[in-house]
Amino acid sequence: MAHVITDDCIACGTCISECPVEAISEGDIYSINPELCMDCGTCAEVCPSEAIKPE
Repeated sequence: MAHVITDDCIACGTCISECPVEAISEGDIYSINPELCMDCGTCAEVCPSEAIKPE
């Protein structure tokens, strides 16, 4: 099960460098590719706005 980024995302970029499989894409609100996400939770741990949740 992949993680998702909610509307609480502030597009700070902290999560992008932490993702070991490069599943996160930039945008107004960042997004996680569910086909690449390995559900490790590293991105959620570093998110300052707590915008990343398990799907």
